[in-house]
Amino acid sequence: MKTKITLAIVSLTALLISVVPLTEQKPEEGMIKVTLLYENGDGKTFDMAYYEDKHMPLVAELMGDNLKYYKIDKGIGGRTPDAPIPFLAIGYLYFDKLADYQEAIGPNAEKIIGDIPNFTNIQPTLQISQVVE
Repeated sequence: MKTKITLAIVSLTALLISVVPLTEQKPEEGMIKVTLLYENGDGKTFDMAYYEDKHMPLVAELMGDNLKYYKIDKGIGGRTPDAPIPFLAIGYLYFDKLADYQEAIGPNAEKIIGDIPNFTNIQPTLQISQVVE
């Protein structure tokens, strides 16, 4: 009986760990952060619902275990109350090492880039950084 209870607890714990969403993680020093900036401007459009519900989950699926988690920011204001939003959205992808990103993006870049017109007409600016703090 103790064995069955122990197995049930271990199974439940593993299940709970596996369902923690990728977006509830926190960056650690030394991690690689890929930042995608979607700049605002005349005629630029961005479908945040598609980005949240379809594009970023697609990216996560394609990147597999190499991607540790992702985050999304939605632009709501600029430097001053009357300033335009500089970026409509910013996406962040986190990896343990640069090689993990390079390995994951290589075979999947075409699919990921091909999905961009489904949510925006903006060519994102991409920056790769190392988390310092």
